[in-house]
Amino acid sequence: MVEGSMTQGAGQEPVVRTATLRDFRVPPYAQTPVPPQAQAAPPSPVPPRAPEPNPPAPGASVPPAVPPRAPAPPRPPHPGNAVVGDEQPEGYTPTERDLPVIRRGDTVQVRTVPEPRPVAEDSRGPLFVVGDVHGYLDELIAALGAQGLIDADGNWAAGNARLWFLGDFTDRGPDGIGVIDLVMRLSAEAAAAGGYCKALMGNHELLLIGAKRFADTPVNSGAGTATFQAAWLLNGGQKTDMERLQDVHLQWMSRLDAVVEEDGHLLMHSDTTAYLDYGSTIEDVNDTITAILTRNDADECWDLFRKLTKRFAFRDEGGAQAVRELLTTYGGQRVVHGHSPIPYLLGEVGTEDGEDSAGPVINGPHVYADDLAIAMDGGVTMAGKLLVVQLPLHD
Repeated sequence: MVEGSMTQGAGQEPVVRTATLRDFRVPPYAQTPVPPQAQAAPPSPVPPRAPEPNPPAPGASVPPAVPPRAPAPPRPPHPGNAVVGDEQPEGYTPTERDLPVIRRGDTVQVRTVPEPRPVAEDSRGPLFVVGDVHGYLDELIAALGAQGLIDADGNWAAGNARLWFLGDFTDRGPDGIGVIDLVMRLSAEAAAAGGYCKALMGNHELLLIGAKRFADTPVNSGAGTATFQAAWLLNGGQKTDMERLQDVHLQWMSRLDAVVEEDGHLLMHSDTTAYLDYGSTIEDVNDTITAILTRNDADECWDLFRKLTKRFAFRDEGGAQAVRELLTTYGGQRVVHGHSPIPYLLGEVGTEDGEDSAGPVINGPHVYADDLAIAMDGGVTMAGKLLVVQLPLHD
């Protein structure tokens, strides 16, 4: 249990929002461009949700459901949005080769930290972002240490620096709960030092929440009967993570935002335009997704999971226009995302054991879509690199 670790940032109340997304393994057919389709107009603005009372303390019950709001009008899929479960080729069966799992040894334990203290807005430090972690705690600690963000003991060492995780803390790797514990602890440590460590909702967070809440409850998948439990196991769910999952972890995950803007960078987990279905402002998106998770409806949560697992919207023809649509709607000059491993964006695939010398070598983020998008998933699950970089990039 992590004490005093529900804080998302310095001088702020705990975030009472959420987001989460869905992810099936990337099959071979999803590595090719999706035929272009008609571009839809942005959805009508979603009215903001009334402020909620202070969030419950760790271990407390989830607050009463937020009153339902009118769903956003359906949007035709954006060119390049590939999603497993909607358009599977006949006879396709997901396998571990779609996104192989590489186990990398023992995990590192972390300690609890003191309460945060407020920090002035004009004293913000440098901005860093972290790509998909997927349970690889050792690799995360090494990458954070290499950037001087933590010391040899795993404690925050970056003063007033700002650190954003782009989501997907669990599944596939050996210690997803250890990763969450570390991020929660660093959130409190960074705030106490005058900086902050925050996190966005990834589709694997939604998957883990769904597996815990709904288990084998059937949902309307759009491609036959499905369950969160089956999807979680199919996509690298680790039974040890489920055994160690506590209410404090669920509460923390369920309050994460889905989209933020920092220093002209629009940060989100997935490379999809599906965020537009949930609001015309960043606040609308985050409030709408929080409301969905609060209502705790299995079908509604599955639909969110399905939409935010879409990928490749910024790749190939029409990709730059898709990024511009998001930037025009939510602000910023560049989108920064995780979710789709860079080897897949480049049309390359490594081997299961990651030892193929001819496989992709990832040394840093991938800038594409007319230099408007930055991909941050280095493919740690494929023996790639867990990326921690400072923004803005020096192109």
